[in-house]
Amino acid sequence: MKKALFALAAAGACTLSGVASAQSASNVTLYGIVDAGVEFGNHVTQSNGAGQPATVGNSVRMSSGNLSGSRWGLRGAEDLGNGLKAIFTLESGFDIDTGTSGQGSRLFGRQAFVGLQGTFGAVTLGRQQNSLYDLFGAYDPMAVGPKFSLNSVDSAFNGRADNALKYTGKFGGLTTTAFYSTGRDNNGEVPGDYKAGRNFGAGVAYAAGGFSVGTAYDQYQGATTAVSDKAVKRWALGTSYDFQVAKVFAGYRWMRDDGIASAATAATRNNVYWVGGLYRVTPALSLTGAAYYQDTNNSDNDPWMFVLSADYAFSKRTDAYLNIGYTKNKGNAALSMSSSIPVQAGSNQTGAVVGIRHRF
Repeated sequence: MKKALFALAAAGACTLSGVASAQSASNVTLYGIVDAGVEFGNHVTQSNGAGQPATVGNSVRMSSGNLSGSRWGLRGAEDLGNGLKAIFTLESGFDIDTGTSGQGSRLFGRQAFVGLQGTFGAVTLGRQQNSLYDLFGAYDPMAVGPKFSLNSVDSAFNGRADNALKYTGKFGGLTTTAFYSTGRDNNGEVPGDYKAGRNFGAGVAYAAGGFSVGTAYDQYQGATTAVSDKAVKRWALGTSYDFQVAKVFAGYRWMRDDGIASAATAATRNNVYWVGGLYRVTPALSLTGAAYYQDTNNSDNDPWMFVLSADYAFSKRTDAYLNIGYTKNKGNAALSMSSSIPVQAGSNQTGAVVGIRHRF
């Protein structure tokens, strides 16, 4: 009996040792950003329902996700040996002013993927960022923030794709990314029509010293069989140079929309140009300025957007900011500083937001 109990205890100890060893070879990290402020905009329009005239006027509101989208996430990795790791990320966006989930009320709307990582790079499957999002935060003076940034001019720079197979690799100063989605926005994957809802793209960036340059392509098809042969195509080029005390940025984005809204929709072409700079006044205080111009072919409705930003870092994790912006709209253009303060078509807009951001 004593021998049997000893053998059972030894087996249990070996099992616990194996579990502890497995746990020590893996890790899970909880992380996030909370960003909230008070936002002002003039000439803001708000619908009052079908058949009712819209309300237009000044707006003062609490806003979430101004410099960075508010989020929380879980990131994990397990060492499989021989330089290979299993990895996953589950990232949930939310509006801190209301506590509601973002990205269409998805639980993990920002990212949700699993895959393998090694010296070759990483191969992942799930809901993931497109190639524009992966690379162009480095080339927008406002880092493609949710508001008062390049994202205000073209939201595809914050684009994501469901059902995506993705490759990313970093080799010294060279970064590469490519993905293919069988159904971009919880759609597509239509039997007999592999094009419907398809999204794919790729990009490459190179950095050496203070210099960096990158380019990316993104294309997605119409979501139904009626428009699956039509596509929206984007190509972008960006560059930056960091002089330590200051940094300058410039970029260009070309787009062609074949008219994926319906079979009768005409094709359009659109270009976006931007320049800007950042000046580090002190290690804690930085000032940023940017200008964005949108040029649509065969149209005089070509708006400008100008942004000035001040950011003060209380610590590595907490900072306060003030953004001031102005959009100059012509004709029927309706470019606003952010989606939360939509501007009346043809009206210029002055916008501002002051807030605080904390990372954990």
